[in-house]
Amino acid sequence: MVSMVSALWALCCGLVAAWGHLTPFDELYEDGVRAYYDSDWPAVVRAMEGAAHSYRERRRLQVGCRLACAARHGLDTAGPRVVGAVLRRARCIEVCGQRGLGPASLHRANRDLELEFERRGPYNYLQLAYYKLNEPAKAAAAAHTFFLANPEHMEMRQSLERYKQMEGVGESHFIDLEARPYMPVCCQEAFDKGLKHYDEEQYSLAISAFEEAMRQFWEAETECRALCQGPQEVEDIEQHRGLHLYEIIAGHYLQVLLCEHDCVRQLSTRAGRLSPIHNYLPLHHDFLQYSYYRVGDYGGALAASTSYLLLRPADPDMLDNTAYYQLELRARGEPAPGPRQDVLDYMERYRLEKEVLQAASAEHGFPYIDPISWTVSGELEEEREISGRRTTGAETLRAPVMPVMQRKRAERASEPEQREGGEVPYSGAMVVSDSRQLNGSQRVLLDHVITPLECQQLFLVANSITTAGDGYRGKMSPHTPNERFEGATVYRALTYGVEGRISLRGATLFYEASERARAIIQAYFMLNSTLYFSYTHLVCRTAIEAGQQDNRNDLSHPIHADNCLLDPDAQVCWKEPPAYTHRDYSAILYLNGDFDGGEFIFTEPDAKTVTAAVKPRCGRMVGFSSGGENPHGVMAVTRGQRCAVALWFTLDPHFREQERIKADEAMELISLQQQLDGSVEVNSRDEL
Repeated sequence: MVSMVSALWALCCGLVAAWGHLTPFDELYEDGVRAYYDSDWPAVVRAMEGAAHSYRERRRLQVGCRLACAARHGLDTAGPRVVGAVLRRARCIEVCGQRGLGPASLHRANRDLELEFERRGPYNYLQLAYYKLNEPAKAAAAAHTFFLANPEHMEMRQSLERYKQMEGVGESHFIDLEARPYMPVCCQEAFDKGLKHYDEEQYSLAISAFEEAMRQFWEAETECRALCQGPQEVEDIEQHRGLHLYEIIAGHYLQVLLCEHDCVRQLSTRAGRLSPIHNYLPLHHDFLQYSYYRVGDYGGALAASTSYLLLRPADPDMLDNTAYYQLELRARGEPAPGPRQDVLDYMERYRLEKEVLQAASAEHGFPYIDPISWTVSGELEEEREISGRRTTGAETLRAPVMPVMQRKRAERASEPEQREGGEVPYSGAMVVSDSRQLNGSQRVLLDHVITPLECQQLFLVANSITTAGDGYRGKMSPHTPNERFEGATVYRALTYGVEGRISLRGATLFYEASERARAIIQAYFMLNSTLYFSYTHLVCRTAIEAGQQDNRNDLSHPIHADNCLLDPDAQVCWKEPPAYTHRDYSAILYLNGDFDGGEFIFTEPDAKTVTAAVKPRCGRMVGFSSGGENPHGVMAVTRGQRCAVALWFTLDPHFREQERIKADEAMELISLQQQLDGSVEVNSRDEL
């Protein structure tokens, strides 16, 4: 223990000696911004590179000081002595920080600027400055670094394509200048190297790489937890001043604990992504257990598989694999190791922290959100006696199966070819592009699905009944703060039509146009079973105030797939909840084209490479299968309003849209009323 403390303290002091006092990153950033507006490109490079360096080193120094002081001044004591230990640790961190940073007040930037650095904002300035200085290789590296954290930045995507075409720029120049072990994803390079060796069936090399990835992961998790021990973030300073001692202590402690508890999720999330890579930590052990099995190391395989089961205790394939390894080791007379100690320690700590946070959540009324999704309700199952599941020898068990990510890729590759090209049942509708022309599979683009007059009628309906945030739990801007999102269902339209609040003709046209779209999709893709509505939505996206549209770098709707969770980093789409896994086909029928932006795009599974773009216009419809083969999104609407009928279909009648069933019943009543009257009933709206 003494040697570890000494090593940490020496490391911390060594870092301090190497750095000296750092210039505050916010000061350098402001200098860089001023130089940018003065078009002083060399000064931009000096200031922004200095700011990025200062920010990195500040974080590294904070981690080093906190870990070293924690090792020197432990809190494993009780009573009044713990106060002394706390005070000594606080003073230790203060002195350590001042040696490297100078007075702490110099380095207390506001949270918004820290978020700008987390989003790698300086590299946006750097790429342009290097471009202006005619250094395209450095510009490419800066642009790539920024784009990794901002994958929806369309302008940067275009810049990257431009750099790729420049003389003197090669693939080796597109590097991540911010790749550091403590940054998300912490150990991706080692993990990717392991995947490469695994795919090449070089299992010994794969084991070395995956083991290195795991070492980096736990080291990064320790550093992440240290970074959580910063100043308390207070929303209402006046209210904070009125709190008593124990309220302040409890509030700050819970803030730190929530941050520490969330570290595994943070480290599993790539820069610029909102969601972590699916099953990131379990995946390491999945690949390790199978790689160890392939080299004949059943002890290593069992340690990895039982560690995996601590994280995902109900995985049936891993339960079978574990039983296989146990029986093989028993037959050989070799000891059967248990789970890895680092995973045991992590899950024990995770469980205790979760109990504290759930109790505090119930007591103080703040929401607790489990940061990981790969345990069963976050509960540890007792170690299973796997061998009890089998009563015969190992020869009755099947050999261990490959990791789930690889199985999904293999399943995708072996899927039977789907059909398309069936005759469109409406004479006016015309196929413009098929899958080949749209550079994908199960895709179609049609024009003249509805007439210009029908577009006008539906556009009027859309602007009469749509509700802000409809379909997204009332969120007015569910995908981007730069657009207002409004929607309405077909049943609401028919209800309003019957009540005379909108044109009955327009309401029934919404119903009929969606049915027309369904019939076209079923016929074109030559489906042998009935295609049912899963959801029908009349939607409009409206650009918010011209002033907010300058330099838009987001998407109107981020890249996604309709029936699975797209993981662009692994280039896999996980068909499991909360995705709408029952959806089979999708379609968007456009009502207008008099707006700027708003193109529909298909991409590769990486969510970056655009394979086809569709410019909306009246009567145009794009249809496609809903799976991971068709990632798609919507470019930013920068002026005007974009309206369309969005449709999702299913082949499973159990998932029929309930609103649609009510709409069918309403249409029957409307049709019956019209037959009884001998003509269409005209309401005041129809006369307009």
